[in-house]
Amino acid sequence: MSLDAPSAGLSDVTLPLHAPPDAPEARAAKRPRLDSPSTDEGARAVTPRQEELFRTDGPARAHDTAVAAAVQANGAGEAVKGPGRPDYSLRFTIEGHKKSISAVRFSPDGRWMASASADSPIHLHSLPSFSLHRTFSLHTGGVSDVAFSADSTLLASASDDRSVRIWEITPHILQPSTGPDPSAEKGERSARVLQGHLTAVFCVAWSPRGDLVASGGMDETVRVWDVQKGRMLRVLQAHSDPVSAMQFSRDGTMIVSCSWDGYFRIWDTSTGQCLKTLVNEDNAPIASVRFTPNSKFLFTSTLDSTIRLWDYQADKVVKAYTGHVNRKYCIPAVVTADGRYLVAGSEDHKVVVWDIQTREIVNSWIAHKDVVMAVAHHPTQGILATGALEKDPVIKIWMTPAALSAQEPPAAVSSPQQNGALPPAPPEEPEGPAAAANGAPDPAAEAATVDAGEAAMQVDA
Repeated sequence: MSLDAPSAGLSDVTLPLHAPPDAPEARAAKRPRLDSPSTDEGARAVTPRQEELFRTDGPARAHDTAVAAAVQANGAGEAVKGPGRPDYSLRFTIEGHKKSISAVRFSPDGRWMASASADSPIHLHSLPSFSLHRTFSLHTGGVSDVAFSADSTLLASASDDRSVRIWEITPHILQPSTGPDPSAEKGERSARVLQGHLTAVFCVAWSPRGDLVASGGMDETVRVWDVQKGRMLRVLQAHSDPVSAMQFSRDGTMIVSCSWDGYFRIWDTSTGQCLKTLVNEDNAPIASVRFTPNSKFLFTSTLDSTIRLWDYQADKVVKAYTGHVNRKYCIPAVVTADGRYLVAGSEDHKVVVWDIQTREIVNSWIAHKDVVMAVAHHPTQGILATGALEKDPVIKIWMTPAALSAQEPPAAVSSPQQNGALPPAPPEEPEGPAAAANGAPDPAAEAATVDAGEAAMQVDA
């Protein structure tokens, strides 16, 4: 792999969290641009097929094999076998957060779902009923992001209070921390409190081995932490604007980060060296970045309402996905369990689903009454979670027909579930989307309708 290493400068300007720079042209003029910036035009000679985004060199790991078997067993890949489209119907509406939903995540083992909000408490829900299992409430500021460790035993959270906290889902995983927890007197203790960011922490990610956590913040840095020892290993002077997202590669040897400055950079995890810097021609702020499962390509979501698939080794955009609205907020894009579809929220209150290979929109529906800010897909089943901003601060769970049929028969519920989660539907489910609260129709479910009549849209090459 041939990677270049341009330097990254820092700026004294700190931008508002959810507002793009007012003058991108002036900002770009302050820094030297890459000699040969990548563009969408002429860059699509390389068009990787779906399997190339997932295929790995060498024998498959046991975890990969187990996930693939679970996907097949749960019917998450049903659409691959036929010409159908991924149809999701509303199953649960989960209340409890008082302010905008900032993130939802499924654990890698599929047993848990965590949700974060601007009102600071983190809610942990257990599947398949999505009942509230536990609330983590020690952060003193809003929580912008959460992430599960690869073995699903730990949860990391990033907060406006300048800290990253590590929570034990499975007790006694970590050795006792040597540092004091300033919130211990409140009767609750997180396994680790990682402090060092100068301002709000916006994003957090785990290494595949679970020994490292990376966090990005409004202080324009990426910081790498040793989880077991609870100490900072290195500070990456990453960007000249707030860091909006980052992720470890599949083998943990690289970290990718992105920023409002319009650049995304790839770093060597062990040394902190910048290996690669890439930018799109229009230098639009980047809201989200993530590796494909084999880490050979990258998806970036930019505030020009476009999601791009990059061959970062060749410095090329190989595919672009449009049709949603994303010009103001950090809205991530996720890949479905079967690896065929790309899903993202939209500022026009919709969820949009693309076929990764053809770039067609294969489904789109009004999901919330406000901006769909957070999306997450179950690792093995056709289950999608979405969360919205403050006019509709609820989490909705959508399921494909295969996922609905794979659910265990619901048990009787004698009392309303915690956190406002809907109880399991009765055995005699109606043919339409399943959404009821204690037997009463859910107005939110009635408002969230799947626009099945919307024609699929081909993205121009």
